[in-house]
Order: sequence, then structure tokens, then C-alpha cells
Amino acid sequence: MLNVHIVSLFPEFYTSPLATALLAKAQESGVLAFSHHDPRTFTTDKHHTADDRPYGGGPGMVMLAEPVANCLRSLPKAGRMLVMAPSGRPFTQALARELAQEEHITIICGRYEGLDARLFEAFPLEPISVGDVVLNGGETASLAVIEAVARLVPGFMGKEESGDDESFSHGLLEYPHYTRPEVWENHAVPDVLRGGDHARIQQWRREASLAATLHNRPDLFTEAPLTANDAAWLNAQPRRRIGKNLFACLVHYPVLLGEKNSGASSLTNLDIHDIARSSRSYGLGAFYISTPLADQTRVLEAVLRHWTQGKAAKSHADRAEALRIVRHVNILEEAVQDIYARTGQKPRIIATSAQWPRDANAPALTPSQVRAWLHEAPVLLCFGTGHGLAPEVLAQCDAALRPLRFSGDYNHLSVRAAAAITLDRILGDML
Repeated sequence: MLNVHIVSLFPEFYTSPLATALLAKAQESGVLAFSHHDPRTFTTDKHHTADDRPYGGGPGMVMLAEPVANCLRSLPKAGRMLVMAPSGRPFTQALARELAQEEHITIICGRYEGLDARLFEAFPLEPISVGDVVLNGGETASLAVIEAVARLVPGFMGKEESGDDESFSHGLLEYPHYTRPEVWENHAVPDVLRGGDHARIQQWRREASLAATLHNRPDLFTEAPLTANDAAWLNAQPRRRIGKNLFACLVHYPVLLGEKNSGASSLTNLDIHDIARSSRSYGLGAFYISTPLADQTRVLEAVLRHWTQGKAAKSHADRAEALRIVRHVNILEEAVQDIYARTGQKPRIIATSAQWPRDANAPALTPSQVRAWLHEAPVLLCFGTGHGLAPEVLAQCDAALRPLRFSGDYNHLSVRAAAAITLDRILGDML
């Protein structure tokens, strides 16, 4: 049996949901038990005050520590103590499985601006979030937790395996379901589901699950347990890859050659090859190398000619394919003009650096923000050589991406390594 202790200022909120359908049957059969605990009953003033104004000022009220603490201490067995809070750990199917193994869990529902923070010091409270949204209180969120956990408690479901064969249980979204009639409003049940070939049905369901995840939640593939067959199937699916809207430029002029001096840096063979290979692997629209120096331009042209033409192109076809997306430009503006000619849109220009932007109060871009931009318009990522992009280049940029290792005590990656990591953080594998 799982005993769920609910701490809420509004216990009446649960009257109908917990008395409905499977939750009601589970209580009747002894699989689940619920108890309600109102912090107001632990107040001492005649108005049963449970909240007060926050120290430091600001809008809203904060739930008082004393009534909640006394409420929690009144529980003989509290088990794990969960606090519903948008700032908490994401609630996942894996966490639901953990909680389903417990005999007791306590769910604390905040209201107003939340709980007095000292409660988190006095009790082993676990903040849990059901999504990046703000609700009126934790009660609505707690129902999602209760249902997700209850379904995994032995005896709750009609078939024990039903709790396993669900969305997220295997790291992917669930496949679609059908029932009678076979044809409804000219929409037929897929033939494979009516054929009785269980191996084909299993394969269809797996592929349908992959397709649903690809379309709605590609981010899940990062952790989903995939096979080589899954990867081959996914790779064969037609889809719009936003990586085509991303362009990279390795800037050799103007760049910082010291703390204050700017000038031109020399090309290196490794940068050309490695950033080209990363750009091709992540499906970028093009990789630009900017230098106005004639001798450096000749070096670049010689490298590209060697690897994209003749014997080297045939013996190293993968290398040739990567280097074919390299474009020489004299200055950054030429890359911008080329992208406009290709896409019909002027790109947003993003600076990358191992340092924070000069305005310490201005938030730097995150990879997810750049990813969102790619759905709307092209983006040009600028990578600096030497000691980084010169102020003249930064002045042309629309924004700056935050440093890759901004919280570490050492942040001195090679530009080719930084480019590869940046592309992966923005695009991942499925975009």
C-alpha cells in the first residue's frame, strides 16, 4: 500500500479527483490511502493566519514556517517529502517509479509566493516541478504526481504491464492506439494492426513511437535507449533540419592579437579541416573563413583545391565533402551578403567568446535561444582566432553566446574544439 499525505490549505480541492475512477477503486481495494493535513489547523491566532508579507518587500504573500512545520511534525510517518514548486526538479517517469516503491510520501502544496525558505533547511524537502509554468498553487500539480505514481503501484492497474507500456516509460513517446470500427469517417485502422502478425505489429509500434518522438519531442532522443535499427530508421525519415539555417564564420581579421592590439591572424590547417568536418556533420548551411590577406587566401584555396579535386577527393571522399562547404570571404559582411543571397533573409550575427560580454548586466544568449531563432531566420556564428574577436566585429553582432565553461576556473579551448561543442549544444543530433 502507498500512503499519500497531502499538506494543503485547501483539502476540499481533492474531494472529487480522489473519489473518481481508478483512484477511488484503489482506495477501496487498499492499494492507496490518502490523508489530508491543513496547516491552518496548526495556527494559534483566531484568524488562523497561514501567510505573511515577505521580508525585503515585493508582491504577494509567503506561507508561514511555523504552521507548516507543526503540520509536518504531526505526521507519524511522512516518508519522502515533496514540495510542488515551479523551481523544483522536473517530475519524470523515472521519479514516479522511485516514488511508487515507497510506503509513505508527503506532498506539500504551496500557495501565494511559496513556503518560507527556512522550511527547506529544517526538513528534507524535495522541490518537484511538473512543468515550466506557474500555477495558483501546488494542488493541481500534485494531482499529476499522484496519478503518475499511483499507476505504478502494484495492484492499481488492471494489468501490471500496462504501467510499463506508456509514454516515457521506455524513453520515447507512445505509439497511437486504435479500436473498433475498422473504418471511421473514411479513416481506416492501419492494415498491420489487423493482420495478426505480432512481429510486424511490434515493429510498427516501435517505428510509430520513434515517429511521434521525432515530431513532438526530439529532445528525448538524447537519453532514450536506441538501437542501430532505430537510428537507421530515424535517419531515413524526411524532415526539416534547422541546421541548414545555421552558418559559421572563422574570423581571422580583425581579431585581437593582444589585450588592445587588433590585426590579422594566420590560417591553420587543423582549424580548416576540423571546423569544416563539424559543420558538415551538423548540417550547417556553410562554413566561412574570413581573411583579406592575399597570401592567406592562397593558402586556403590550395588546401581546398587539394582535398576537393583530383586523387585526394577520391581517396578521402568524406573529407572532400566537408571541405566543399567552406567559403572564403574577405570580411564578415561578405558572409552576411552571401547568406542573404542564399536564403533571402539577413542573418542574425552571434559572437562567441571565452569571455562574458563587456556589459556585465546584459544576459548572454543560451544555445536554446539560438536554436529557437533558427526556426525563424538564418544565424551566423562568429568564432574568433588569435585572442578573440576585435571590437569592430563585436559591434556588428546582434548578440553574444555565453562562454562554454563560464563556471569553471579554466576556459581556454582551441577554436576548433569550441566550435564543435557549440554546434552540438545548439543542434544536438536530431536537428
